[in-house]
Amino acid sequence: MRVQGSRSWVRVGLALSAVAVMVAQIGGCGQTVAGTPTVEGGIDTTDAGGLEVTDGPTGPRQDVEDAKLEVENTDGGEMDRLATNAVADLYDYWDAELPANFDGDKFAHIERLVSYDSEGEPMTLCGASTEKFQNAFYCGGGGEDLIAWDRGVLLPMLAKNFDPISVVGVLAHEMGHAVQFRLGEKSNMDQSTPTIVREQQADCYMGNFMRYVAEGKAKHFELNTGEGLNQILATLFFIRDPAGYDHMTEGAHGLAFDRVYAFQEGFTTRDPNRCADMNVKEINERIEEKERSAKDEEAGGEAELNEKTLGLLQDSLDEAFKDNGAEQPKITENGAECDKGEGTSPATYCADENIVGIDLEKLKQIAEPPTEGSQPNEDGAGIGDFAAFAEIASRYTLAIQKQIGADLEGDSAGLRTACLTGAWTATTIDKDPNTPDDKLHLAVGDLDEAVAELLQDNSLIAADVNGKQVQSGFARVAAFRIGYIDGSGECTEQFA
Repeated sequence: MRVQGSRSWVRVGLALSAVAVMVAQIGGCGQTVAGTPTVEGGIDTTDAGGLEVTDGPTGPRQDVEDAKLEVENTDGGEMDRLATNAVADLYDYWDAELPANFDGDKFAHIERLVSYDSEGEPMTLCGASTEKFQNAFYCGGGGEDLIAWDRGVLLPMLAKNFDPISVVGVLAHEMGHAVQFRLGEKSNMDQSTPTIVREQQADCYMGNFMRYVAEGKAKHFELNTGEGLNQILATLFFIRDPAGYDHMTEGAHGLAFDRVYAFQEGFTTRDPNRCADMNVKEINERIEEKERSAKDEEAGGEAELNEKTLGLLQDSLDEAFKDNGAEQPKITENGAECDKGEGTSPATYCADENIVGIDLEKLKQIAEPPTEGSQPNEDGAGIGDFAAFAEIASRYTLAIQKQIGADLEGDSAGLRTACLTGAWTATTIDKDPNTPDDKLHLAVGDLDEAVAELLQDNSLIAADVNGKQVQSGFARVAAFRIGYIDGSGECTEQFA
């Protein structure tokens, strides 16, 4: 977030490692949304895009024969087997779905599948060297029709830091580009189509396929809709564009908030036509974060969590929920403890005292930028200041829920909390950025910090008064988005 009057940023984005930045440049890599986007259909407390949340196995199926596909330059190792099996399952999916959804069009398989090691002997693919190119990509046109992947660095990094299923997700994204190329105008594709449209569609097509895997239909892979699906969403966060990157810039893929939306659309609707319908008009209307302005760049830096910024947060929350009529709780630095009952660290709602108790030192750790190359789930790695503010805001919303007589325990309370935190977030949008007002305002990258924190195993943003978190990261992010897009009234309506 940023404090406009003091011209200091209260926001810090997740620092991407060199590998992540290269992944973010991947490519050649429901209903159609028109106007202001809405989240339709509601979500169940145990729901992940219409599927029951499960905690079964995720990753390669056991005792299934490896696919027999021709892959150039393969070393026959684990990463190439993983990638080849992913492509084979993608062929199965698109062999059926393309003709079923697009006037009988048959899906032509990829002409060349190529494995390479970015640290090994370089190859020339699509007119460029693979040396140090830690990536996966699709090339179409100009006589090329290939999907290539870096078995040496990228794929092992994804499998280690997330799960082998994340490799499947990345290749599903690349196959989405091949689908676009084959469909052409049926997928809103021509030579002038901006990169962001191609990438949002590919994330959506990825969601289509991962739904197929989650439904148990893939031959080589399975995906549970609890932690497994959470890992897919975390992968999208990791490979997002840097904060402040104009979405209309050539090569833009979108920030995490937007990439996750596109994936969830594909996963929830199960309809490739929904993905094909994404176009410039829709994306320009719903992309939430734009290029950072010159004034924003000049403001620079980040503000610490301190007495002033916590006071501004108190003012922001009081203003956001003033019409509720509740006795608004005071943010109190007390180690996140309550006189009665157990507290939740690093922030807690103490109903008897009507305070939000915080452990300032722990919140500062969340607000710190991560070290170079650290992952979102690493112990002690910071997410950014908005993640810390949102943790506090989530506990504040429990007082608002108490006032209306809502149950503060259970999954419905957790989703309602995430939704109300999203609703508060929307109230911080700066409608007059040229007029200093010494208030907290949403800054470029803050929504990505919200996604990152929502996907943490111990986040409070989608947790009840006891700190019990909603199991499905998919549902957590969806609930936050409902509040952000549709406001607090929708939170109490959907999560009664």
